[in-house]
Amino acid sequence: MRILHLSSETGWRGGEQQIAYLLEGLEATGTQPLVACKPETEFESYCLHKGWTYFPLPMRSSTDFNSGWELKKLCEAQSIDIVHAHSSHGHGTAFLSYLMGNRTPTLLTRRVDFALKDNWFAKWKYTYPGIRKIACVSDAIREIVSRGTGQSEKCLTIYSAIDHQKFSSHVGSQFLRKKYGLTEEITLIGNTSALVDHKDYHTFIDTAAHYIREYDRNVRFFIIGQGEQEAELKAYVKQCKLDEFIIFTGFLTNIEEVLPSLDVFFITSKTEGLGTSVIDAFAARVPVVATRAGGIPELVKHRKTGLSSEVGDTLDLAENLRVIKQDSTLRETLIQSAYEFSMQLRVERMAQQYLALYESIIAQS
Repeated sequence: MRILHLSSETGWRGGEQQIAYLLEGLEATGTQPLVACKPETEFESYCLHKGWTYFPLPMRSSTDFNSGWELKKLCEAQSIDIVHAHSSHGHGTAFLSYLMGNRTPTLLTRRVDFALKDNWFAKWKYTYPGIRKIACVSDAIREIVSRGTGQSEKCLTIYSAIDHQKFSSHVGSQFLRKKYGLTEEITLIGNTSALVDHKDYHTFIDTAAHYIREYDRNVRFFIIGQGEQEAELKAYVKQCKLDEFIIFTGFLTNIEEVLPSLDVFFITSKTEGLGTSVIDAFAARVPVVATRAGGIPELVKHRKTGLSSEVGDTLDLAENLRVIKQDSTLRETLIQSAYEFSMQLRVERMAQQYLALYESIIAQS
């Protein structure tokens, strides 16, 4: 079985981590990883580190005809059974390759929960015969894609997965307390998402302001990551006079130590395909307060695996932070239930689901 995975992003975020997890899971079953990725990127470096076979493919945009032609030649030369496109530019490249005569079946994984564009080209791109299946990382995305394409029979849900083992030796970590000189009496609340619009850090900051004003000043909120909104968010924190209470850590590579050192994981996204950082928090045994955006409610079941509020509802989010801090019995119940739920979302299981899907696509080709 020769599956060519398209990684079209230059940086390393959740999508790239999921491709890496999948390839590692497939490799453990004896399936050789084959990757086409942008040259001089973090994913290329990762392939080199892992010793995986990879092919440079620019995939500069969804209209990069040269990459479409190169993909066609690559599929022929390497006898590829399935092209697995993991993101927008990879999807576009596979589509162009099909228009140029490449008849290698395509599997698309969709990780974002915004609606498909309402035009004939977008619909064609998602419904052309080369796409055999669309694997969505949440039921919320599957519903969106099914409506947008009118081809629900092609859509299925395969949840993202995480590496539970990386947290096992760090549960109860004191990393953030030691790094910033914070005592046990101070509650640490934080998010590890990129500093971009759809993560809605303005609501995170507004909620922090309300929580501090109404409930507890003995707290620090951590914004852990980097992104295009960093300067804007720092200016907003200063405007709100919250410099003392909100800490920007920048991008940290030791997330296995950082995440378990939080008392509460707090995510305020306004759109979210699934939210693998939430699963990480579950595995790290950190209670979660979240918005009900996209696929998050499939993970954070209110008062069962976490506490949730409507998108942008700062007052209710602050109240949920208060409850999870003060109700120790509920907090421990949520932590245990969330951890047990997270064990269903293991890399091995995701790999087996994709293997079965690959086999069914090949059998029908």
